[in-house]
Amino acid sequence: MTVPLLPTSPDRPLLAGCRRAPVEEYDTALLDLDGVVYAGPEAVPHAVDALHRADQAGMRLAYVTNNASRTPEDVAGHLTRLGVPTGPDAVVTSAQAAARLVAEQVPAGAAVLVVGGKGLHEALREHGLRPVGSLADEPAAVVQGFDPGVGWPELAEASYAVVAGLPWIASNTDLSLPTDRGRAPGNGALVGAVRAATGAEPQVAGKPMPVMHRESMLRTAARRPLVVGDRLDTDIAGAVNGGVDSLLVLTGVTTAEQLLAAGPQERPTHVAADLRGLLTPHPAVTPGPGHAFHCGGWLARTADGRLLLEGEGPDPVDALRALCAAAWTAGDRTGTTPVLDLAGPAGTVLGALHATP
Repeated sequence: MTVPLLPTSPDRPLLAGCRRAPVEEYDTALLDLDGVVYAGPEAVPHAVDALHRADQAGMRLAYVTNNASRTPEDVAGHLTRLGVPTGPDAVVTSAQAAARLVAEQVPAGAAVLVVGGKGLHEALREHGLRPVGSLADEPAAVVQGFDPGVGWPELAEASYAVVAGLPWIASNTDLSLPTDRGRAPGNGALVGAVRAATGAEPQVAGKPMPVMHRESMLRTAARRPLVVGDRLDTDIAGAVNGGVDSLLVLTGVTTAEQLLAAGPQERPTHVAADLRGLLTPHPAVTPGPGHAFHCGGWLARTADGRLLLEGEGPDPVDALRALCAAAWTAGDRTGTTPVLDLAGPAGTVLGALHATP
């Protein structure tokens, strides 16, 4: 099935700004969850109020997560308890994308070896497939997704199935998972164990792969979507792969320093401190002489391999926008990311960004 989209603007300059608030420019926000809306059981600061206001402004909210361990009903219940009333039809998981990918490769009603949680089991049943737990059950494929209960026996069973030649589908390959205590191993770390044991490579369904983008479009019918996430390698790269605009928020795993070093496939259209970035216009970054870039009272430029920040403005994110434009331009021109000079305003700005609640 082909999902029609209204034209987006993937070819326009990144960080070109948004004259109106994103809630007015885009019909649907495709929101990542971990590190964007919540961290572990608790909401990210400002997320609940920002989502309420975006909903009231008429933006459709859909939640697109690489976490395959929970069902859409579980995720919707979590969001509702946090104060964001949500139904399961507004949740798209990598388990659903993986199940569709499996269903396209195995006979109807086939058994599928599952290494993961109930999210994968439910998604497979939605496609008429039969989850099993052993190679002795004669599965037609093996699908692997994150679950905190996955241990050596499950990883070994997956390895036996992969070595036997079964199609191997991974819900995602995120190496880490943000929790309320910090970063923990993600599904990519568990996939790595099977990869090391077998020498095989899985088919990957989740972000940033097109499979996940297709699943999101099928389930949300978004016409002009905005991908909102905290990870460059999944959320933002997935948006680039799908040819749609993106908003990076700094409440999860990506730091300002990592953003400055982002390659072309991992550069967002917009940047904000948190989900309040959905509600306000974003100033454009404007080029000046000598590869200098201006935004909100700040000027960023490069000299002798260094990245310099000058000026003074009310919003440190504006400084980051200008720095990104200068760093990315220099990196594309020279093949090397300039070194940020932390003397003066740059050090203060990064400190403010790191301290933003």
